Amino acid sequence: MEKWWLLALLLLSVIPIEAGFGVGGGVGVNVGPVAGGGGAGVWIGGGINGNGPNAPSGSSASGLDRAYTALQAWKSAISEDPSKILDTWVGSDVCSYKGVFCADSQYEVSAASGLVVAGIDLNHANLKGTLVKELSFLTEMSLLHLNSNRFSGTIPDTFKDLTSLQELDLSIYLDLRFNSFSGPIPEDLFNRRLDAIFLNNNQFAGGLPESLGNSQASVINLANNKFSGNFPASFGFMSNKLKEILFLNNQLTGCIPEGVGLFTDIQVFDVSFNSLMGHLPDTISCLQDIEVLNLGHNKLSGVLPEMVCSLKSLVNLTVAYNFFSGFSQECAKLFYRNVGFDFSLNCIPGRNMQRPQPECSLIPGGGLNCLRIPGSKPLVCGSL
Repeated sequence: MEKWWLLALLLLSVIPIEAGFGVGGGVGVNVGPVAGGGGAGVWIGGGINGNGPNAPSGSSASGLDRAYTALQAWKSAISEDPSKILDTWVGSDVCSYKGVFCADSQYEVSAASGLVVAGIDLNHANLKGTLVKELSFLTEMSLLHLNSNRFSGTIPDTFKDLTSLQELDLSIYLDLRFNSFSGPIPEDLFNRRLDAIFLNNNQFAGGLPESLGNSQASVINLANNKFSGNFPASFGFMSNKLKEILFLNNQLTGCIPEGVGLFTDIQVFDVSFNSLMGHLPDTISCLQDIEVLNLGHNKLSGVLPEMVCSLKSLVNLTVAYNFFSGFSQECAKLFYRNVGFDFSLNCIPGRNMQRPQPECSLIPGGGLNCLRIPGSKPLVCGSL
């Protein structure tokens, strides 16, 4: 498996001790002691919405020379820049480039060592282009933020050289939203210590990695891609920190696994607009903190379990455009609880806005074996 995701992309550091954010001038962060002592590093540079201060003289020639080479190579690979951000990427003073932030080197103790590029933030810049291998020259970069652009192609395998990101013991997240990245995501991604993973609105394809169950993230958004196949066997055995997971608008098939019941603290679970089949697992009754449960636009069938409609924290339950054949009185009470409940376009007798009978005569996946744990009574939280 390729290792170009070794430190992923777009890692946002949540710095302990003190953090100060400038208005319009980028980001300023102090990671040293408040009063005196060494180790303090102040990021300076030009944010997208304003020009930061110029880099002081005496900066590290070798580090910033390599940064200049990297950024100019990247600039040449960007074909559209409607906001003219890269017009500021001129000359050797890379710390004055919009979206580029500099800080004192983490590894040089000499006061004369100067600055290195510590972060790049080009969120919402609407740039079109590709990533270049020379970005791996920025070995002390701890932030690369590129969501809502139009980057495409693959991520260079030289990104494995961004080793300083691996050494930071900080909260980080991966944000690749709203680009045109394609291909599969490797097993290694979900083994990383990431607090949030945003891969939505790209062209990623292939199966979900088995390592999905190793993720420690609290939010995972894989929506609006081309992921296919079944949920991996590890699904459900994820961090108990998980609050939101979104798979909507992909090409997933098979069953919703019983492991979903292990997400006891989850608040948003959205698998809509896929091709999931079979009956719902009883373990969904374990999702006592779930607020948004969206199962719409699949091929699910059976009777909508009373245990699902009894979930106490529900704000919205969507099962529309499936093949459910009924629901209990508890589900009918959802309207009185002010819970949004959309069950349209199913196969529920006596209810309005259901599928035509011919569509309900042959249930998709009717013989699908969902490998449910056998038992004489439904598997619920107490027996999970």
